[in-house]
Amino acid sequence: MKHSQLIGILAVLALIGICFMPFTFIASKQITVTGFSAEGTNFGKPGYLNVILSVICLIFFAVPKIWAKRTNVFIAAINLAWALRNYLLLGSCILGECPEKKAGLYLLMLAAIVIQAMTLLPKMDVMNEKS
Repeated sequence: MKHSQLIGILAVLALIGICFMPFTFIASKQITVTGFSAEGTNFGKPGYLNVILSVICLIFFAVPKIWAKRTNVFIAAINLAWALRNYLLLGSCILGECPEKKAGLYLLMLAAIVIQAMTLLPKMDVMNEKS
């Protein structure tokens, strides 16, 4: 794909911005969980690893080397797995209490899927060697 690297960079920047959005709202405790703020819960900072991995992906999207593109597939897969973990952990019912899922949780998954898809479609020139 011609513009896969640019789309990947934009998806990375979108994912970083999405981590500041609300993911879930727990009504009984009046807590809004975001990627960096989950006070009152045992979730920690669920978006922190997504941001770190996304910054690494951003760097590898910009580097025009084959090893960077291959490594980026692996890093983006870990990023997608962590986003799926956040979706399952933050959106699931615990002890009969179901949190209200917000748009940030869905957008986090969407951005991680787009990043993974763009790592699989790099535009690299392959040189033919004559034997």
